[in-house]
Amino acid sequence: MNADPTNPDPVKETETAGPAAPKPDTLNANETIMIRVHRYRWLIFALLASGYILVYFHRLCPAVLAVDLMRDLAAGGSVTGLLGAAYFYPYALMQLPAGLLSDSWGPRRTITVFFVVAAAGAVFLGMAPTVSWAIVGRTIVGIGAAMLFVPTLKILAEWFRKREFAYMTGLLLAMGGVGTLTATAPLVWLSSRMGWRSAFVLVGILTLVMAVLVGIFVRNRPADLGWPSPLEPSPGVDGAGNGLVVGMKRVLSSGPFWALAAWFFFDLGIFFSFAGLWGGPYLVHVYGMSRQETGRILAMLAFGLVAGAPLVSWLSDRVFRRRKPVLVICAAAMIVMTGLLAFQTDGIPVWGLYALFFLMTVCGNASCVIAFTMNKELFPIEIAGTATGLVNLFPFAGGAVYQPLQGYILERWGGGPGEGFSTAGYEAAFLALFITAFAAFGAALLTRETLEGP
Repeated sequence: MNADPTNPDPVKETETAGPAAPKPDTLNANETIMIRVHRYRWLIFALLASGYILVYFHRLCPAVLAVDLMRDLAAGGSVTGLLGAAYFYPYALMQLPAGLLSDSWGPRRTITVFFVVAAAGAVFLGMAPTVSWAIVGRTIVGIGAAMLFVPTLKILAEWFRKREFAYMTGLLLAMGGVGTLTATAPLVWLSSRMGWRSAFVLVGILTLVMAVLVGIFVRNRPADLGWPSPLEPSPGVDGAGNGLVVGMKRVLSSGPFWALAAWFFFDLGIFFSFAGLWGGPYLVHVYGMSRQETGRILAMLAFGLVAGAPLVSWLSDRVFRRRKPVLVICAAAMIVMTGLLAFQTDGIPVWGLYALFFLMTVCGNASCVIAFTMNKELFPIEIAGTATGLVNLFPFAGGAVYQPLQGYILERWGGGPGEGFSTAGYEAAFLALFITAFAAFGAALLTRETLEGP
């Protein structure tokens, strides 16, 4: 080896040239950490999605059990509507605290604590001796279940990139479809063997187990584990914008926010009143279906959500490359479907009922993927929890208004706990939903496009 006169020591030459050598190792270490981040976020998603299954079960189970509840608790249409809506009133009211707690207290702690509350409410509901106590139990369930969705979106916004958010929200709602499925035919099977009371107690225990798992494994952001964030750097808001009051003012002063809020209220008011409560009794009273056949048709709600949530996300991101057209098309489809219910109440063939319940979920519930993504894209991530919590108040306010309203209309046309409601009563009730669908369509037209073009 010829020595370099300026560096006579070959070893030192190697050492001098060496500092660049560890770079591949450093890159490998960073890549390894990012692999851990990407794997762990799917564990987090799996746990939160499993919790969302239980949220949807609690939300929609009265549709299958409504006839049994009316009989066992001696409840008329108005009271049964109030029992179903008892979940939605606190759920709507808790959306603002959900957003604020997600941004301040932290989403993991929020979910854990309130899922324990939901578990207690489910057990209380299963043991309720009268309809009044059942309403109390369902109210407690609504308070606890209200604190999962908004905190979950906050966590997803920290663990997944912006371009992945709509897809992940779609997957989350698709898992809600699994919850819808468990609240249909499987719940019929379970309640027929152990009774609806024991079924609620069992679900309460499962909710408690989920609360423990979330508390142990879920983390708000990768930094909580000492890992880097997978998010691209993005401009935030100024220091004042981080304040809860300032964040609320920023959201509430936005016109596009109110257009989305109106769409949520009317669209989900239709869906929750029909799919969440009165769709089941409609099949029994108008078509004379058994509980088993009713459960099979209601199961289409689950399939519609499982298939529809990824579908509308794909249409928005890949086909239209816009959010608003998908929302408007779904709103227009809701006019057609509620029109069929209102004007062909007892004339829809059985295969048509299967299709209607499926498409009602795709257009009336899965479309929420687009609306929630639009709402998120209107505001910076620092107030994502507050913005989502505020807008998420409106769908459940819609359910809280329309479920008892439908029960009141049905009762006005005759019928009660031991009789069932008339076809004319359902025609009148569904006519109210048909009119509401036009309001939802108008709100969809007023929304602002939030997805930048290719």
